[in-house]
Amino acid sequence: MRSILLAVAATLALSLPAKADNVTVAVTAIVEHPALDAVRKGVLDTLTAAGYKEGENLKFMFESAQGNPATAAQIARQFAGEGPNVIVPISTPSAQAVVSSTRDIPVVFTAVSDPVGAQLVKSMDKPGGNVTGLSDMSPVAEHIALIKEILPDVKTIGYLYNSGEANSVSLLAVLKAEAEKAGLKVVESAATKSAEVQGATRALVGRADAIYVPTDNTIISALEGAVAVAEESKLPLFTADTDSVSRGSIAALGFNYYDVGKQTGDIVVRILKGENPGDIAVKVAAGSDLVVNKGAAAKMGVTLPQSVLSRATKTID
Repeated sequence: MRSILLAVAATLALSLPAKADNVTVAVTAIVEHPALDAVRKGVLDTLTAAGYKEGENLKFMFESAQGNPATAAQIARQFAGEGPNVIVPISTPSAQAVVSSTRDIPVVFTAVSDPVGAQLVKSMDKPGGNVTGLSDMSPVAEHIALIKEILPDVKTIGYLYNSGEANSVSLLAVLKAEAEKAGLKVVESAATKSAEVQGATRALVGRADAIYVPTDNTIISALEGAVAVAEESKLPLFTADTDSVSRGSIAALGFNYYDVGKQTGDIVVRILKGENPGDIAVKVAAGSDLVVNKGAAAKMGVTLPQSVLSRATKTID
């Protein structure tokens, strides 16, 4: 009888998932705004689904740099000193700070457009060392096509960005190349901190037919200031970040950043289970949502064509 019970117990043990070890995951972001917050939630939810539960066997740490690169560097050094199992920097500035601070702790960056250009990894296929992650390189050519579909007479696109953010500088080069192919010009206006966003937006009035905001954390953190100028000037404003559409941009074609977080979490789980980050290829985030805001369009003097409304994955009135 005892042998039968032991055999049943052994069978049950084999069928049950192994209990996850106690781990610490440290997350940092250059600033807090809806898209980056959604990434963080996606990471945490994926860890929870994999058996790493906060307060039980998971210590989940988070620090925001509040838009300050010096603070980002300080947070990176703090995390490196505390030695978590994995560090997850969200955004290019935070990723650069973390990668500069440790050569030993696994790093999984996310929401970084150009990981090679930002010097986080040597190549996407074979990152090497202690670093891998997820790129959210925007489908810029599709963004231009969307703007032209909504505004057939557009000639000049205003690019609103932080010239100190490597991600946005890389995207500017891509935008210029794609705009040239589409017969459009690009004029740029820079804001190096959130307090300058409204002024930088005003600098585009009379110079551009539409404004394009990339996945730039400085601009997105103060998007309402840019939207106010766009509404007042009847200057259509588009974003690369879909979470910004509910905050007043006309439309965006891009990623669901909660899904970006879940895809990032999958990589974190692989490392927690023993894989070497340097052997995991850097991935480009999957998924593309079209979100439109009819109310914002009306305030900026734009009527959204039915061709756009009919394929939108989400419409805000």
